[in-house]
Amino acid sequence: MTSDEIRRIFLDFFVEREHLELPSASLIPAEHDPSALFTIAGMHPLKPYFLGSERAPRPRATSCQKTFRTADIEIIGTTTRHLTFFEMLGNFSFGDYFKREAARYAWDLSVEGFGFLPEEIWITVFGGDDELALGADEEAIVAWLEVGVPRERIVELPRSENFWQMGPSGPCGPCSELYLDRGLEFGSPDDLPGADNERFMEYWNLVFMELNLLADGSLEALPAKNIDTGLGLNRLAAILQGKPSVFETDQFWPLISLGQELSGRGYGSDPETDRALRVLADHARAMTFLIADGVVPSNEDRGYVLRRVIRRAILRGRHELGLDPGFLDRYAGVVTEVMGSAYPELSEQREPIRMWLASEEESFGRTLEQGTRMLDELIARARESGAEGIAAPDAFLLHDTYGFPIDLTLELVAEQGLGVDEEGFERLMEQQRERSRAPADRSLDREALQRQAAALSSQAGFATDFVGYAATDQDTTVGALAADEGRLLAKLAESPFYATGGGQVADSGYVECSDGDCLARVDDVLRLGDDQVVALLPERGELKVGERVRAHVDRAARHATECNHTATHLLHAALRRHLGGHVRQAGSYVGPDKLRFDFTHGRALTPAEIEHVGGEVNRWIIEDQPVHALITTLTEARRLGAMALFGEKYGDVVRMVEVGDGSFSRELCGGTHVRYTAEIGVFRILSESSSARNVRRIEALTGPAAIELLRDHDRELERAVELLRAPAERVADTISELQSRLRMLERGASRRGGDGAADIDRLLDSAVEHDGARVLVAAVAGADGRGLLELADRLRAKLGDAAIVLGSAGEGRVDLVATVTPSLVARQLKAGEIVKAAAAVAGGGGGGRDTLARAGGRDPEKLPAALEAAREAIEAALR
Repeated sequence: MTSDEIRRIFLDFFVEREHLELPSASLIPAEHDPSALFTIAGMHPLKPYFLGSERAPRPRATSCQKTFRTADIEIIGTTTRHLTFFEMLGNFSFGDYFKREAARYAWDLSVEGFGFLPEEIWITVFGGDDELALGADEEAIVAWLEVGVPRERIVELPRSENFWQMGPSGPCGPCSELYLDRGLEFGSPDDLPGADNERFMEYWNLVFMELNLLADGSLEALPAKNIDTGLGLNRLAAILQGKPSVFETDQFWPLISLGQELSGRGYGSDPETDRALRVLADHARAMTFLIADGVVPSNEDRGYVLRRVIRRAILRGRHELGLDPGFLDRYAGVVTEVMGSAYPELSEQREPIRMWLASEEESFGRTLEQGTRMLDELIARARESGAEGIAAPDAFLLHDTYGFPIDLTLELVAEQGLGVDEEGFERLMEQQRERSRAPADRSLDREALQRQAAALSSQAGFATDFVGYAATDQDTTVGALAADEGRLLAKLAESPFYATGGGQVADSGYVECSDGDCLARVDDVLRLGDDQVVALLPERGELKVGERVRAHVDRAARHATECNHTATHLLHAALRRHLGGHVRQAGSYVGPDKLRFDFTHGRALTPAEIEHVGGEVNRWIIEDQPVHALITTLTEARRLGAMALFGEKYGDVVRMVEVGDGSFSRELCGGTHVRYTAEIGVFRILSESSSARNVRRIEALTGPAAIELLRDHDRELERAVELLRAPAERVADTISELQSRLRMLERGASRRGGDGAADIDRLLDSAVEHDGARVLVAAVAGADGRGLLELADRLRAKLGDAAIVLGSAGEGRVDLVATVTPSLVARQLKAGEIVKAAAAVAGGGGGGRDTLARAGGRDPEKLPAALEAAREAIEAALR
């Protein structure tokens, strides 16, 4: 029986029994469950029905759900049945039938549908739990006895095996599992279901969701009793196809065969080859389905997990099987061939799958070289120091950050006569597994990192003394350490590093051992109220608790950040002075690269307002006003008129930063600042835009970055002087005169109408204002690509700060042109992206620079839709 047949038999069985067949949901959970990265169970997409937050379309349902889990990723290939990606068959009841019917359905389908011999089926049930004050699930035992299962084949198991719960509290209930006895050739006469053996294979789990676990550990009955079952399709296929493992079944064997073909090695020849071939088969399925569902490789959340899967596959293929680069696409092609009929998205997304896999394989090749170099350095350092081998944190860093599996590290290190702290490595791996088992955990989730930092701070038993207002270098002691995803969380006795907060980013820098043997870069500084923990990326050596170190802040980055932070205060004051007292800070970003300031205001600023605000800030900078930080009471600060961040919590004692005598700028602030405003140098506004309804956003530069921008403007002015052959002070007047002459010529051409010239005035009239920018999207008859470019150039000269998209349709073709002024490019509006979106609708493609781009299409009838897509892209970017 093929996997496709198993899937169909299961679904048809329940459809015939009044169950609604639901299509598989995406591997990316819906918005109702943002805590989970992936769909991890058949019931996962149905949680709103079980929780009662949504009404189920019918009281009975059945599905075959795509599922992805990483909790067992490290043992994939070493067992006969564990997978990351698999299909979960299930039948569900939302307050309709319960244990008797669920048991009957499972028995009938097992015997009549799948042809199992009744005497080979064993059952496990919940055996009771003292903590829950529950006895054995007698109702389930009776249900199984009624269908004909002898009592001796009904095994009672503890809560750890046969009780399901959604979390520490919430819906829960006993469960009952079906096992197939595969015979004494797979085990011994003493084996029983639920134990760690290969004789009994679990293939179906029935969850009886009838209780609610309260926060105090007590139970109450749910108002509606639900059924949630899960049957692993691949495990069942192994049973029905008579295979010793899922990897020999019809969905996997074509992938195993591809691995044999590409490597020249035989499956079954040795355990290492078998594991590598199995891992490649499993991971190829996972990566193909994940990309098809919209996940792309990245360093965050789902993308991070996908990247880890891809890189594990690359390492297995290259290092253990000797496969040449480019093999991932071959694997993805086989996955699509095998499963594309059941999951058409695989064929529909074939090109994106190919593109992302090729890109990741290429980029990881470079990363792999870096990891190899790092391992070589670790080996050399171990030899120099006389160490016996590689420390656990280093091995874990190689594994987690660079994708080196521990067995590869062990092999390469052993070749050099050294060892690895495997016990320490396993402890770090177990910590990672614990984090990945929690549904709400995200590998790079800052909240999880904050919790770990808080735990480390509690364990350390002291608060770090922040000395960063007065010093950027500090000799200190490492008070506590903890590993986290390739990083080290460090608790320092004293720290000069500013912790992320108040809109200001954390300091960068490094921590170095006093003897110079170890060094770690600062990746983040986590704020814990008045305390902090530093996240470090080890570069050499090993930090140890109790070690004396020197903490060094990157002074250049700190000073650039200080300039931007003080300038943010000045900007706030200038906005309030020119726009009114309703202006309040609504968010900010203060880093070494730029500043971003969100503020409450109901409309776009006029060019004159922007000029006045910028001028005011620069006037205060030139005045070289002193900047003071004062510690005072909250009551006194408010009396003095100090501005406070909306929603921020303050204690009775606060830090207040004032500029000059405080008459124009006085704010509650814990950030770092310059001592005098003249240190800022110059302030230059890049853009003013909408951040949200009634919230505006200004982005600006200060210091060297602003000066470089002004130099760029000077170079552009010099170029304009050269082209116009006019002195700098006459450039604007000369351009105005040329525009007047051009308008006269265009009007004459429009009146004559004999040369097919576009009606410039008509097009200009169709331009609309959108969030402080002019937007013109229009179709032009009778123009080719060159004509559209010339026309767009003339329109741009008249519209000023504008985004223009022009299109024309000819016989069998569409021409598109987009032009965007630099000021709008600074607001993330890019001509290449706009024209690409439009061309896709018209059946074509194209691109170009951020300020000017061309594209073409093959479907003239789609020109109106293409232009509408361009308009939507512009409006979305300007929001």
